[in-house]
Amino acid sequence: MSKANSSTDTGADERTAEGSRTGAGTRTDTGADERAQRRADRAAGERLSTAPREESPEAEPGSGSGGGVPAMGVIGWIRWFWRQLTSMRVALILLFLLSLGAIPGSLIPQTSVDDFKVQEFKDQHTTLTPIYEKLQLFDVYSSVWFSAIYILLFVSLIGCIVPRTGQFVGQLRSRPPGAPKRLTRLPAYTTWRTGADPEQVREAALGVLGKRRFRAHTVGDAVAAEKGYLREAGNLVFHVALIVMLVAFATGQLFKSEGGKLVVEGDGFANTLTQYDDFKSGSLYDSDTLAPFSFVLDKFVGTYEESGPQRGTPRTFEARVTYNKGADGPDRKAVIRVNEPLVVDGTKVYLIAHGYAPVVTVRDSKGKVVSRNAVPLLPIDNNITSTGAIKVMDGYRDKNGEKTQLGFKAFFVPTFAGHGKGEMFSQFPGAQYPVLALSAYHGSLGVDSGLPQNVYQLDTSKMEEFKDENGELLKKMLRPGEKLDLSNGEGSITFEGIEEWASFQISQQPGNGLALGGAIAAIAGLAASLFIQRRRVWVRAVRGADGVTVVEMAGLGRSESAKLPEELGDLAAALLTTAPVAAEKPEPAEMAEKPEKPAASDASAPSEGPDDATHEDDATNEAGSRPVHPAEAPAEGAEK
Repeated sequence: MSKANSSTDTGADERTAEGSRTGAGTRTDTGADERAQRRADRAAGERLSTAPREESPEAEPGSGSGGGVPAMGVIGWIRWFWRQLTSMRVALILLFLLSLGAIPGSLIPQTSVDDFKVQEFKDQHTTLTPIYEKLQLFDVYSSVWFSAIYILLFVSLIGCIVPRTGQFVGQLRSRPPGAPKRLTRLPAYTTWRTGADPEQVREAALGVLGKRRFRAHTVGDAVAAEKGYLREAGNLVFHVALIVMLVAFATGQLFKSEGGKLVVEGDGFANTLTQYDDFKSGSLYDSDTLAPFSFVLDKFVGTYEESGPQRGTPRTFEARVTYNKGADGPDRKAVIRVNEPLVVDGTKVYLIAHGYAPVVTVRDSKGKVVSRNAVPLLPIDNNITSTGAIKVMDGYRDKNGEKTQLGFKAFFVPTFAGHGKGEMFSQFPGAQYPVLALSAYHGSLGVDSGLPQNVYQLDTSKMEEFKDENGELLKKMLRPGEKLDLSNGEGSITFEGIEEWASFQISQQPGNGLALGGAIAAIAGLAASLFIQRRRVWVRAVRGADGVTVVEMAGLGRSESAKLPEELGDLAAALLTTAPVAAEKPEPAEMAEKPEKPAASDASAPSEGPDDATHEDDATNEAGSRPVHPAEAPAEGAEK
């Protein structure tokens, strides 16, 4: 047996003898040693972390707290609140609250998105409306409580990142610490004896660790190396990416602009405020920053599946436009499709809807054309069954020559199934058999009152019905080319044909690119923090009393991982090429014939029996002839 093992056994026997003299005191000392060792292991693991340490407050002299928490003043409470706010626990709670607060913003109509839906919701839910208004649920993203959560999360992330970044930079500039005194206490450990010099082993270890991208240097009789710094870097990148996403969200809400415009084939749009059907912007948006451009809808092309289970499904859905930049820019052709917007100077033009605009001609009692327009109607189902109103506000006079206004409720189906084949709803979204149903009114449309009106709805409160021969409301279904004659020779309305319209959303979102970059960085940082393990490796090479070099290798990870022993085994295998296992010295023949068994009380006598040699080689092997794989190395307590 080697000298190293003999000294170990001697120390063990001495501790046994001392324990026999002290009795119960041995168990007490052993328990204290184990607790001290556990504290040392935890301290070693904490040194691999860059998380800010929270120091527990100490009792102030004369405070009378008896060692408990002292009374804190204003500054103490401020420090306590700051520590709580910048803790990871509070950051996760705020992030959860932010996600929870976004739920009503998705389920309840928002004023910033659609005023009409909000008003419709209020009319239908008269009991909930006062509660929702007090809780600001119709304006969630600009509410006081959502803004408070948002700002607190922002401050929490910054307060968490700044100190961790400083500590991480300090660790990057420093070198890995030296090897612990007893490497056998580390979770991954292996050892062997070699004939190479200690200096040669350490130099080879530096080369092997350097090829595996470890930061390594020599400290005393050992090589210290560390790897996995990207784990903490990924953690910091993830938190910085969250801040970037929050900034992008705030930028988008403050500087965004979004408006809608319905354009009939042949008509155009210029990017000015007066041209929008509806327009909303952030509180810091400047309307002077609208990109100068315009476009004309040349043609809308929509084709649909005509047979099979997917009949009516859109196959082609595109708007062909001619656009130009600036006031006198050259004309350019473009095709706008769903999710393929037209981009002009950072402004995106999206195609969001499509419908039909029946072309109608209104004549007075003398046959004079009062109006001829393509009137857009709004779809109410997937087959583009549409409703709307046709209004004649100026230019019409009745048979007595008095000025009055006309109104028609319109119901349009692009593909009519025919009389006696169910209700008048479209059977197909394509215009295969278009039919327009009209009902006529005359009087005041209410447009002169100064109150805003919905152009697609007809207010008949101040209007009278045109009567048919039976005294009922005058109404009729028209095919293209047919007309409805008003009663008493008051004029007529003719269904000339149909044109198509497309609805566009013109928006500026300055934070979209920033949000996308932050999301990608957050995913990359999270992956790095989850899958990269930070670990340290030490290689000690010392010359034994018999002149043979003893090599010890050990590893310590930031967290438990089954790959650490495997990695240490691979490093040991690579180092064996330079520091191979030394051959065992043959035992003298006379000692092999007459083995002497040491006395039970003699702890210093070496054991040279074949059973002991086998046990030494297969089990402990602290200075044996072959390296023990870290997964096979027994715990030190088992050896004792």
